Amino acid sequence: MPHAPRFTLYSRSYCHLCDDLLQALRALEPPGQSFQIDVIDIDQAADPALLERYDELVPVLYGDLAEPELCHYFLDQAAVENYLARPRGA
Repeated sequence: MPHAPRFTLYSRSYCHLCDDLLQALRALEPPGQSFQIDVIDIDQAADPALLERYDELVPVLYGDLAEPELCHYFLDQAAVENYLARPRGA
């Protein structure tokens, strides 16, 4: 059985765009399958470089952290669907 798709969302707690993007991503989950979504609050992270890098860009969504971001500010549904269509290891 393949692994559930995994995403990383750089976010902050008082950001309505962050909440909206997370909700839109959850809406793409197939029935009965949840995505693994690591939500990282850049204001609470131990790494000050995250705040410097993503301060004005949040929310920022990644599929694979070794690849470019999928989107920021708003969900790019086409980019997420392309990511989901790619084969993943079991």
